[in-house]
Amino acid sequence: MDIKEQVKEIKQSFRQLMDGQTAQSMRDKGLEYKLNWGASIPMLREKASEIGKNYDLAIELWKADVRECKILATMVMPAEEILPEVVDIWMEQTPSQEIAEQASFNLYQHLPYAAEKAYQWMASDKELEQLCGFHILTRLFMNKQEPNERGINEYIDQLLVALQGPFPSVRKAAMQSAIRFSELGLVYERMAKSALKSINLDIF
Repeated sequence: MDIKEQVKEIKQSFRQLMDGQTAQSMRDKGLEYKLNWGASIPMLREKASEIGKNYDLAIELWKADVRECKILATMVMPAEEILPEVVDIWMEQTPSQEIAEQASFNLYQHLPYAAEKAYQWMASDKELEQLCGFHILTRLFMNKQEPNERGINEYIDQLLVALQGPFPSVRKAAMQSAIRFSELGLVYERMAKSALKSINLDIF
């Protein structure tokens, strides 16, 4: 089937998944999309597993200014095929915190260059880039990926900046990453405690 036809068919299928109450609740919270059917994440996951991984389809889905299309794009994009430049374009075009979080969990944490992107975005002054950076590192730490010495120093520096920064979403994501960082082992726990103590925070 032609990719554009497939996208059209997928969009039509969203009508059946429509949840007006969820869509209205999102609008009430300030989540504005050109089109939002209010489909749940489990429903979209099911749809993604039916479709399978498909680079060209993911690219077309992302172009649509529809909440469900963007989330589905992050689910069907093969992580090993998407180039860093395309990831940067997607990041620039990310319209909301929800899409940023879905992209981090469904796609960005699985990139072959995930850590590199995380450090790049963590040092950004943009809220959604910082958010994705810390979400990716949280997942990498959960998977027991230990940073090298330079990575540790950079992470601690950016963590402290984020925890004292202006964005509540980033502060929360940064704190989650600190908890996962500390779970890498006793040395990491001591480093995290010491760093947080320097800004009068104690969560352990």
